Amino acid sequence: MSVLPLVFTSGWASGINAYAVILLFGVFGATGLTDEVPESLQRTDVLVVAGVLFLCEAVADKIPYVDSIWDSVHTVIRPVAGAVVGALLAGQNGSLPELAAGAVGGSTALLSHFVKAGTRMAVNTSPEPFSNVALSLAEDLGVAAIVTFAIFHPVAAASIAAVLLALGLAILVFLAQRIRRFWRRRSQRREERQLADAEARARARAPSGDGSEHF
Repeated sequence: MSVLPLVFTSGWASGINAYAVILLFGVFGATGLTDEVPESLQRTDVLVVAGVLFLCEAVADKIPYVDSIWDSVHTVIRPVAGAVVGALLAGQNGSLPELAAGAVGGSTALLSHFVKAGTRMAVNTSPEPFSNVALSLAEDLGVAAIVTFAIFHPVAAASIAAVLLALGLAILVFLAQRIRRFWRRRSQRREERQLADAEARARARAPSGDGSEHF
């Protein structure tokens, strides 16, 4: 069977949490649950680094606005991770050219990353932090469930990932207004900080007014 469904699913999951994907594949391969995982993802150093970064993301992803900064940093990292994992899976399986697998994994990861980042921007327009925590937990559990399911039922898992991706894109369009509001609020806060800094500098340069400078 072609490895394409597994590549697609891993790409979708990488756009949400690339470190979880690498960690899960590595553990599944190292424990012998599947022979689809290349040796490079099973290395101890790769698993340790992926585990540490996964814990960092698990924390940052649940803090309002910090999650959006984290997403901005990972705009390149997640698609690259999706492309690399896809190419490695294709190289291990041999049923799909590595370049094609990388393109599928990377582009799918990029789309799912936009869905994740855009949804977080919309959620951050709400002042309470509980929605961020709930959404982050749902994403982590969803990635773990879909990747695990893909190991044993790759076609069914890819179908679920495709539906979730399409649904996420539709929701992103629906939330576009809240996302624009998020960027306006960030711009306003930046302008307010700049104005406050300018006023502070002006007060620092102003004469003290105590008459000490007069003879």
